[in-house]
Amino acid sequence: MRFAQSLVRGTLLQRYKRFLADVALDDGRMVTAHCPNTGSMLGCAEPGSRVWLSPADRRERKLAWTWELVRTAPGVMVGIHTGRSNRIVQEAIESGVLGEAVGYAHVRAEARYGVERSRVDFLLEGEARSFCYLEVKNVTAAVSGGVALFPDAVSARGTKHLREMAQMVREGHRALLVFCVQREDVTEVRPADAIDQNYGQELRRALDAGVEAVAYGAQVSTTEIRLARRLPVVCP
Repeated sequence: MRFAQSLVRGTLLQRYKRFLADVALDDGRMVTAHCPNTGSMLGCAEPGSRVWLSPADRRERKLAWTWELVRTAPGVMVGIHTGRSNRIVQEAIESGVLGEAVGYAHVRAEARYGVERSRVDFLLEGEARSFCYLEVKNVTAAVSGGVALFPDAVSARGTKHLREMAQMVREGHRALLVFCVQREDVTEVRPADAIDQNYGQELRRALDAGVEAVAYGAQVSTTEIRLARRLPVVCP
Protein backbone atom coordinates (compact mmCIF):
# COMPACT_ATOMS: atom_id res chain seq x y z
CA MET A 1 0.00 0.00 0.00
CA ARG A 2 1.59 3.22 -1.16
CA PHE A 3 0.60 6.50 0.44
CA ALA A 4 -1.28 8.71 -2.00
CA GLN A 5 0.55 11.84 -0.85
CA SER A 6 3.89 12.57 0.79
CA LEU A 7 3.77 12.30 4.56
CA VAL A 8 4.68 15.24 6.78
CA ARG A 9 6.99 14.73 9.75
CA GLY A 10 6.52 16.07 13.25
CA THR A 11 6.84 15.37 16.97
CA LEU A 12 4.00 13.96 19.04
CA LEU A 13 2.96 16.23 21.90
CA GLN A 14 0.04 14.19 23.22
CA ARG A 15 -2.64 11.71 22.22
CA TYR A 16 -5.97 12.22 23.96
CA LYS A 17 -9.67 11.35 23.75
CA ARG A 18 -8.53 8.30 21.74
CA PHE A 19 -9.06 10.00 18.39
CA LEU A 20 -6.97 13.18 18.74
CA ALA A 21 -3.24 13.87 18.70
CA ASP A 22 -1.42 17.18 19.03
CA VAL A 23 1.69 17.32 16.86
CA ALA A 24 4.44 19.89 16.35
CA LEU A 25 5.34 19.78 12.66
CA ASP A 26 8.94 20.25 11.63
CA ASP A 27 8.04 23.56 9.95
CA GLY A 28 6.93 25.01 13.31
CA ARG A 29 3.16 24.60 12.98
CA MET A 30 1.16 23.06 15.83
CA VAL A 31 -1.69 20.88 14.54
CA THR A 32 -4.31 18.49 15.86
CA ALA A 33 -4.47 15.26 13.86
CA HIS A 34 -7.03 12.48 13.71
CA CYS A 35 -5.76 9.34 15.48
CA PRO A 36 -7.22 6.37 13.54
CA ASN A 37 -6.57 3.80 16.26
CA THR A 38 -9.05 2.94 19.01
CA GLY A 39 -6.66 0.80 21.05
CA SER A 40 -4.37 1.82 23.87
CA MET A 41 -1.46 2.15 21.39
CA LEU A 42 0.82 0.47 23.90
CA GLY A 43 4.38 1.76 23.34
CA CYS A 44 3.36 3.79 20.28
CA ALA A 45 2.04 7.05 21.73
CA GLU A 46 4.85 8.38 23.88
CA PRO A 47 5.15 12.20 23.85
CA GLY A 48 8.28 13.27 22.01
CA SER A 49 8.08 10.44 19.45
CA ARG A 50 8.69 11.18 15.80
CA VAL A 51 5.46 10.81 13.83
CA TRP A 52 4.30 11.16 10.23
CA LEU A 53 0.96 12.59 9.15
CA SER A 54 -0.98 12.47 5.91
CA PRO A 55 -2.90 15.53 4.67
CA ALA A 56 -6.66 15.24 4.33
CA ASP A 57 -7.92 14.56 0.83
CA ARG A 58 -11.15 16.51 1.43
CA ARG A 59 -11.33 20.17 2.40
CA GLU A 60 -14.57 19.68 4.33
CA ARG A 61 -12.91 17.36 6.84
CA LYS A 62 -12.87 18.75 10.38
CA LEU A 63 -9.23 17.73 10.94
CA ALA A 64 -6.74 18.43 8.15
CA TRP A 65 -4.27 15.72 9.21
CA THR A 66 -4.26 11.98 9.92
CA TRP A 67 -1.62 10.24 12.01
CA GLU A 68 -0.04 7.40 10.00
CA LEU A 69 3.34 6.34 11.42
CA VAL A 70 5.40 6.58 14.58
CA ARG A 71 9.04 5.82 15.31
CA THR A 72 9.09 4.09 18.68
CA ALA A 73 11.84 4.47 21.28
CA PRO A 74 13.94 1.56 19.88
CA GLY A 75 13.85 3.32 16.48
CA VAL A 76 11.22 1.05 14.92
CA MET A 77 8.75 2.40 12.37
CA VAL A 78 5.18 1.38 13.17
CA GLY A 79 2.02 1.92 11.14
CA ILE A 80 -0.67 2.93 13.62
CA HIS A 81 -3.55 3.52 11.17
CA THR A 82 -5.90 0.60 11.86
CA GLY A 83 -7.92 1.41 8.78
CA ARG A 84 -4.96 0.73 6.50
CA SER A 85 -4.64 -2.93 7.51
CA ASN A 86 -7.49 -4.17 5.31
CA ARG A 87 -6.00 -2.57 2.22
CA ILE A 88 -2.56 -3.95 3.08
CA VAL A 89 -4.00 -7.46 3.44
CA GLN A 90 -6.10 -7.13 0.29
CA GLU A 91 -2.99 -6.28 -1.72
CA ALA A 92 -1.26 -9.31 -0.20
CA ILE A 93 -4.20 -11.48 -1.27
CA GLU A 94 -4.15 -10.11 -4.81
CA SER A 95 -0.37 -10.47 -5.17
CA GLY A 96 -0.26 -14.00 -3.74
CA VAL A 97 1.88 -13.01 -0.74
CA LEU A 98 -0.87 -14.25 1.56
CA GLY A 99 -0.55 -17.86 0.51
CA GLU A 100 -3.40 -19.06 2.71
CA ALA A 101 -5.85 -17.06 0.57
CA VAL A 102 -4.71 -18.30 -2.84
CA GLY A 103 -7.17 -20.16 -5.06
CA TYR A 104 -10.35 -18.14 -4.64
CA ALA A 105 -11.90 -16.47 -7.68
CA HIS A 106 -13.77 -13.69 -5.90
CA VAL A 107 -12.98 -11.46 -2.93
CA ARG A 108 -15.85 -9.53 -1.36
CA ALA A 109 -15.22 -6.93 1.34
CA GLU A 110 -17.40 -6.22 4.39
CA ALA A 111 -19.81 -9.14 3.92
CA ARG A 112 -22.52 -9.65 6.53
CA TYR A 113 -22.61 -13.04 8.26
CA GLY A 114 -23.30 -14.88 11.47
CA VAL A 115 -26.02 -15.02 14.10
CA GLU A 116 -24.49 -12.06 15.96
CA ARG A 117 -24.92 -9.82 12.89
CA SER A 118 -21.23 -9.29 12.18
CA ARG A 119 -19.33 -8.14 9.12
CA VAL A 120 -16.32 -10.12 7.98
CA ASP A 121 -13.48 -8.13 6.44
CA PHE A 122 -13.24 -10.38 3.37
CA LEU A 123 -15.35 -13.23 2.05
CA LEU A 124 -13.39 -15.39 -0.38
CA GLU A 125 -15.43 -17.36 -2.87
CA GLY A 126 -14.41 -20.04 -5.38
CA GLU A 127 -16.35 -22.35 -7.66
CA ALA A 128 -14.86 -25.57 -6.31
CA ARG A 129 -14.17 -24.48 -2.74
CA SER A 130 -16.23 -23.56 0.29
CA PHE A 131 -16.37 -19.97 1.44
CA CYS A 132 -13.43 -18.59 3.41
CA TYR A 133 -14.29 -15.98 6.04
CA LEU A 134 -11.18 -13.83 6.49
CA GLU A 135 -10.88 -11.42 9.41
CA VAL A 136 -8.02 -8.90 9.71
CA LYS A 137 -6.59 -7.69 13.00
CA ASN A 138 -4.09 -4.84 13.10
CA VAL A 139 -1.14 -5.38 15.44
CA THR A 140 1.11 -2.59 16.72
CA ALA A 141 2.00 -3.57 20.30
CA ALA A 142 5.24 -5.41 21.05
CA VAL A 143 7.22 -6.38 24.12
CA SER A 144 10.76 -7.63 24.65
CA GLY A 145 11.97 -10.71 22.85
CA GLY A 146 10.36 -9.87 19.54
CA VAL A 147 6.85 -10.72 20.73
CA ALA A 148 3.87 -8.86 19.29
CA LEU A 149 0.63 -8.81 21.27
CA PHE A 150 -3.02 -8.57 20.33
CA PRO A 151 -5.20 -6.93 21.46
CA ASP A 152 -3.67 -3.90 23.18
CA ALA A 153 -7.00 -3.11 24.87
CA VAL A 154 -10.08 -5.13 25.78
CA SER A 155 -11.82 -6.11 22.54
CA ALA A 156 -15.37 -7.39 22.92
CA ARG A 157 -15.80 -6.97 19.16
CA GLY A 158 -12.76 -9.12 18.44
CA THR A 159 -14.05 -11.82 20.77
CA LYS A 160 -17.41 -11.80 18.98
CA HIS A 161 -15.66 -12.23 15.63
CA LEU A 162 -13.89 -15.34 16.93
CA ARG A 163 -17.21 -16.90 17.96
CA GLU A 164 -18.71 -16.14 14.55
CA MET A 165 -15.71 -17.60 12.72
CA ALA A 166 -15.79 -20.80 14.77
CA GLN A 167 -19.44 -21.21 13.83
CA MET A 168 -18.61 -20.83 10.13
CA VAL A 169 -16.13 -23.70 10.45
CA ARG A 170 -18.79 -25.84 12.10
CA GLU A 171 -21.02 -25.11 9.10
CA GLY A 172 -18.37 -26.45 6.73
CA HIS A 173 -16.52 -23.33 5.64
CA ARG A 174 -12.98 -22.03 6.23
CA ALA A 175 -12.28 -19.20 8.64
CA LEU A 176 -8.95 -17.40 8.50
CA LEU A 177 -7.74 -14.88 11.07
CA VAL A 178 -4.93 -12.68 9.74
CA PHE A 179 -2.82 -10.62 12.14
CA CYS A 180 -1.41 -7.69 10.14
CA VAL A 181 1.72 -6.65 12.05
CA GLN A 182 2.66 -3.12 11.01
CA ARG A 183 6.22 -3.24 12.35
CA GLU A 184 9.43 -5.07 11.46
CA ASP A 185 10.99 -5.92 14.83
CA VAL A 186 8.86 -8.89 15.91
CA THR A 187 9.23 -12.63 15.33
CA GLU A 188 5.90 -13.97 16.62
CA VAL A 189 2.39 -12.95 17.66
CA ARG A 190 0.72 -13.98 20.91
CA PRO A 191 -2.65 -13.23 22.51
CA ALA A 192 -2.35 -10.48 25.12
CA ASP A 193 -3.83 -12.53 27.96
CA ALA A 194 -2.82 -9.98 30.60
CA ILE A 195 -4.79 -7.28 28.76
CA ASP A 196 -7.85 -9.23 27.58
CA GLN A 197 -8.11 -12.71 29.06
CA ASN A 198 -11.47 -13.33 27.39
CA TYR A 199 -10.01 -12.75 23.94
CA GLY A 200 -7.15 -15.15 24.61
CA GLN A 201 -9.53 -17.85 25.81
CA GLU A 202 -11.86 -17.37 22.83
CA LEU A 203 -8.93 -17.47 20.42
CA ARG A 204 -7.84 -20.85 21.79
CA ARG A 205 -11.39 -22.17 21.52
CA ALA A 206 -11.62 -20.93 17.94
CA LEU A 207 -8.35 -22.61 17.00
CA ASP A 208 -9.55 -25.86 18.57
CA ALA A 209 -12.71 -25.54 16.46
CA GLY A 210 -10.66 -25.28 13.26
CA VAL A 211 -10.25 -21.54 12.73
CA GLU A 212 -6.87 -20.85 11.11
CA ALA A 213 -4.69 -18.03 12.47
CA VAL A 214 -1.71 -16.59 10.64
CA ALA A 215 0.41 -13.48 11.07
CA TYR A 216 2.37 -11.46 8.54
CA GLY A 217 4.91 -8.77 9.33
CA ALA A 218 5.02 -5.61 7.25
CA GLN A 219 7.82 -3.54 5.85
CA VAL A 220 7.03 0.01 6.94
CA SER A 221 8.39 3.19 5.37
CA THR A 222 7.22 6.74 4.78
CA THR A 223 6.23 5.82 1.22
CA GLU A 224 4.54 2.43 1.59
CA ILE A 225 3.54 -0.44 3.88
CA ARG A 226 3.42 -4.00 2.58
CA LEU A 227 3.33 -7.47 4.06
CA ALA A 228 6.62 -9.28 3.58
CA ARG A 229 7.08 -12.23 5.97
CA ARG A 230 5.02 -14.87 7.70
CA LEU A 231 5.21 -14.99 11.49
CA PRO A 232 4.12 -17.77 13.84
CA VAL A 233 1.05 -17.31 16.02
CA VAL A 234 1.89 -18.76 19.43
CA CYS A 235 -0.84 -19.71 21.92
CA PRO A 236 0.83 -21.46 24.85
